[in-house]
Amino acid sequence: MKRNFITTSFRILLLAPVLGLGLFVTGCATVQDTGRKQLLLTSADEEAKMGIQSFDQIKKEEKISTNAATNARIQKIGKRIAAAVGRDLPNAQWEFVVFDSPTVNAFALPGGKVGVYTGLIKLASSDDEIATVMGHEIAHVSCRHGGERMSQQMVAQLGGVALALGTQNSQYQALYAQAYDTGSQLAIMLPYSRKHETEADEVGLRYAANAGYDPRAAVTFWQKMAAQSAGQEPLPILSTHPSNADRISNLQRLAPSLIPTYEAARARLGN
Repeated sequence: MKRNFITTSFRILLLAPVLGLGLFVTGCATVQDTGRKQLLLTSADEEAKMGIQSFDQIKKEEKISTNAATNARIQKIGKRIAAAVGRDLPNAQWEFVVFDSPTVNAFALPGGKVGVYTGLIKLASSDDEIATVMGHEIAHVSCRHGGERMSQQMVAQLGGVALALGTQNSQYQALYAQAYDTGSQLAIMLPYSRKHETEADEVGLRYAANAGYDPRAAVTFWQKMAAQSAGQEPLPILSTHPSNADRISNLQRLAPSLIPTYEAARARLGN
């Protein structure tokens, strides 16, 4: 019995690279806004379903702001950015929620679900700064970075699948299936890579400019973030985010080219 287990497992492990190559070929997609190739083994509908479920759970766990003025402000910014996103997320069920917390953060989930924390709103000096952050977070969704992270995790788990298939122990198989299901649900919230962050900066800045918000505000916002986190950044090789200096430099490079877009949007929107 033991010998059969080892032989079967070894054969499946030998097949894992072949299976992985097959998954890569069948799951190869292109980010619509940048042309970058990405691995996607999930559908947009699956991602949206998980995003909506996660957002519903967050709303149960986090305190939602009841400040009418703050909520109206975020709704206005959000709706303008959603209009700018347009065909990139045609089936989004947009929802913008303000969470009452000093945390300086914002996020977007598949399905059009966006959360903004009051700590970020207080740090921001203008609607332009808030809009560039919201645009960045929404760009993660339109570029399907969450689905890409899930797909990468699925490929990484291929070796575990091989071991699970190779055993005749039903308890082990059940435990693996449970762990895999839980991992898939949580993967939508995994940290993005530096590559994803840089891509979201580029696409998100375009969304903000198309919505009539000054792209240069991203630079001033991240300069404030850098000042707050001075001396606290992890080593670049250990971080999932670009360093503040690299991010600011990249935003300074991108912003000037989007000024005509921003000015045209302001003229179109009448402000």
